[in-house]
Amino acid sequence: MNPLKLFPLKFIYRSVLVVLLMFFTISLVVVLHVNITSLKMSNSIGILNGEKLFVQFFKAENHSFFLKVNTPVFTIPKITDVAFQIATTIKPTDIRTYLGNEIPGLRMHETEIVVAGEGTNLRNLPKESAPPNKALLKEREASEEKLKENQRTDDGQLQNPENKTVFIYQSHSWESFLPVLKDAKTPDDAISSDERVNVIGLGNRLAQDLMSKGIGVEQDKTNMTQELLKKGWESTKAYVESREIVEAAAANNNQFKYFIDIHRDSLGKETTTKTINGKSYARLYFVVGKENKNYLENLEVAKALNGELEKKYPGISRGVFLKTYKDGNGVYNQDLSNKAMLLEVGGVDNNLNELHNTIDVFAEILADYYWKTNGSNEVNANG
Repeated sequence: MNPLKLFPLKFIYRSVLVVLLMFFTISLVVVLHVNITSLKMSNSIGILNGEKLFVQFFKAENHSFFLKVNTPVFTIPKITDVAFQIATTIKPTDIRTYLGNEIPGLRMHETEIVVAGEGTNLRNLPKESAPPNKALLKEREASEEKLKENQRTDDGQLQNPENKTVFIYQSHSWESFLPVLKDAKTPDDAISSDERVNVIGLGNRLAQDLMSKGIGVEQDKTNMTQELLKKGWESTKAYVESREIVEAAAANNNQFKYFIDIHRDSLGKETTTKTINGKSYARLYFVVGKENKNYLENLEVAKALNGELEKKYPGISRGVFLKTYKDGNGVYNQDLSNKAMLLEVGGVDNNLNELHNTIDVFAEILADYYWKTNGSNEVNANG
């Protein structure tokens, strides 16, 4: 019998065997009540790449398909992947989608956990949820009493180095914090255009911290609520608006290396707060958009900063997360730089003292990383 005729048959048998073995393993876990978390299950299955398995089967049966080691002559057309995924909700390159309907929680989130911080699991993943325009119109006033407790005396007094290399902006500038707002009780109430109590204030604190460490900073303080309403845009278009801001900044100054978009999470204090050596901090985390060419480089920067934060302040980070179009914007303007980051600081229940403690810590870590990676070049540029 012609061995070429046997090849498809062998391939089918082997594929069926792998699928059966996979379902048998999962059944065994369920029947024996093996202690395995949904996060471990998701990460374990997620690392299996369906396309690589498919190619590996061909390679095992007929080496003539491969001219060089690990270099296939053929690839699965991307258009068929898309069509197949639309028709079946199954993604060929992610085996989790084959099992998602059978295993509770496996398809709850598309967010990929690259580095899981303390307590991070599939139940408390960050979730992007821009409020509707009607909610933005109901913004809250700041509590002057609370603000007096957190005044900083050196704001605006620091000299900003001439060479600006860090650009700070806030795509969701309205994101604020309940403890410093009047009559605000629910997460939906944490909206304000007052720079003293929203994420623009955090951006300003970070800018001041970095300037004090010899790093030149430019911060954009655009009132995104105002701009969106002016254009008749929904809040979901905030990244379209902020992209114009970042592109204009990059065009005006080609020395910018770091682009930092500051946000806050919508989860409660029990998830977003950490006490370290008797001091209370608002926990932070990094979001990297996977839908752009720079995502691997941006991911490495986020992982490096996250690692240093955890070394010095264990538990301050909730982790590093990759997001696609399915679970957010997916790009976050990070295609414009290989050192771009989306930094989520605290949640709706954190007070300014906790938030400022964390910003100061992040500035310390970022400055150390900055000088290690840029070194004497920046010293010379700034004189």
